[in-house]
Amino acid sequence: MIKQLKVCGQVLATCSLLFAITACNKQQTTDQPTAVSTVGTVMDDSLISAKVREALLASDDVKSLAIKVKTDNAVVELSGFVNNQNQIDLSMKIAKEISGVKEVANQLSIKDSSTSANDKMGDSWVTSAVKTALLNDSVLKSFDIAVVTRHGEVMLSGFVDNQAQSLHSVDVAQSVEGVASVLNHTTVKAH
Repeated sequence: MIKQLKVCGQVLATCSLLFAITACNKQQTTDQPTAVSTVGTVMDDSLISAKVREALLASDDVKSLAIKVKTDNAVVELSGFVNNQNQIDLSMKIAKEISGVKEVANQLSIKDSSTSANDKMGDSWVTSAVKTALLNDSVLKSFDIAVVTRHGEVMLSGFVDNQAQSLHSVDVAQSVEGVASVLNHTTVKAH
């Protein structure tokens, strides 16, 4: 009886997995052209992002930096703040050398060297408030937009579906109290 339950459970798990894979591969129909993301493409993008992060961490010159890595259809986007131009150049070079990377979008900025504890606390609050506003926005509802704040300057990066969403993300961020300015480094997904 227990053996039959295990076999039945394995069959059910296999069927669930096949259903999930089939559902993920189903192309949505809309009036606008969309990029086809298959399970394989998403897994390849995740693997590329992981390899880029690993290579950046292995480099003594950039391993301690908070560089965000996102990949869409083998296009890698690097964002965040670094100490100098050499770190930007090295990060770009490292990402380009990873197998499977088609292109690297540089959205890195050089940070200001003076930051107080009050600035960090305020910036953390602003970052959280902007992320919340982006998630609650009916047009965006986006988990694909990263937010970094430094001295009230908000940097948006990540992938959006179209230029209108990119521009709208700036409007949403600017509406948050404590935002001094917004750098828009979002990238429109390749279709």
